Amino acid sequence: MAASNAMSIQSPQATNDAAQIAIEPSLVSDEHGDADSAYDSEVNSYTTSLASSVVNYKYENGRRYHAYKEGNYLYPNDEKESDRLDTAHKMIELSLHGKLFAAPVTHPKRVLDIGTGTGIWAIEFGDRFPHADVLGNDLSPIQPKWVPPNVHFEVDDVESEWTYSKKFDFIHCRTMSACIRDWPLLVRRCMENTTPGGYCEFTDFDIQWTSPDDSLKEDGLLLTINRQFFEAVEAIGTEANPGRYLEKWVHEAGFEDIHVLKVPLPCGTWPKETHLKEVGAWNYLQTTEGLEGFLTRAYTRQLGWSKQEVDVLIAKINKELRDPKVHGLYWLYNVYGRAPAHKHDSKGYLAYS
Repeated sequence: MAASNAMSIQSPQATNDAAQIAIEPSLVSDEHGDADSAYDSEVNSYTTSLASSVVNYKYENGRRYHAYKEGNYLYPNDEKESDRLDTAHKMIELSLHGKLFAAPVTHPKRVLDIGTGTGIWAIEFGDRFPHADVLGNDLSPIQPKWVPPNVHFEVDDVESEWTYSKKFDFIHCRTMSACIRDWPLLVRRCMENTTPGGYCEFTDFDIQWTSPDDSLKEDGLLLTINRQFFEAVEAIGTEANPGRYLEKWVHEAGFEDIHVLKVPLPCGTWPKETHLKEVGAWNYLQTTEGLEGFLTRAYTRQLGWSKQEVDVLIAKINKELRDPKVHGLYWLYNVYGRAPAHKHDSKGYLAYS
């Protein structure tokens, strides 16, 4: 009779798998009565080591980058970048005419802010809804310590498995351009973790430069930068322009009552209309502040440039952006949808939750 390669399965009564795991001898014996303190010391040592691995930041070309899942995120996480993120927050809020969010959320109980950055959106939302439990996650623990009591932050990789025990009434995801490798999966996970009737909202860029008067030439600097940056981002497997695809992904994930808003983000004060002129001023500020962070790691790691070459390029971009004859803009998309009142599971059966 041929021998079988199948593993023998025994009942719980027949074997105790846990018994195969050895226990640290010093924890079994308490001859000196100090086992508890020794164990506390060891636990503290391990947890301190784990915590330090999250803040053991990487330094590269004079900028600081995240340590947790190192390399997953192109941009820095230092104070200079934090200031730019807060400037971008102001620009986006202004471009949406002062709205912190667009979805018709009224009495949320649990809220998730994906890729929270400095936490500014989560903090403002928590102030506005003091009875909501607001959670922000990010690869970097750069959020402030003093926050509203209903706002909490955690270090997490949103592209890893989600392990939340409860669903959220509102999930907010903003400015994840060049960060996500599998957008359809992320949007599906948002759907799976939203309460029936709850909302998910995505706000993101399409950073393909354009102009209203053809002042950007195909062989000009800004469009050349576009092509180079897109090449670098594609090399690491992320999407530089998620904004243009958000409606499609939200629809495919099964959301209902989908609303889409596309707004221009001029760079500079060249627009005639007052509102766009102000948006353009904020965008010029966050763009020029962010160019080094946007380009340095992408160009040096993926395209093989030297830091000196990147610095020269940034100087040329700044000069072009100050040219009153150059009228560059790109787009911001805001898309939200409602989770169906009754969702279906993977087999098509109604799932009540």
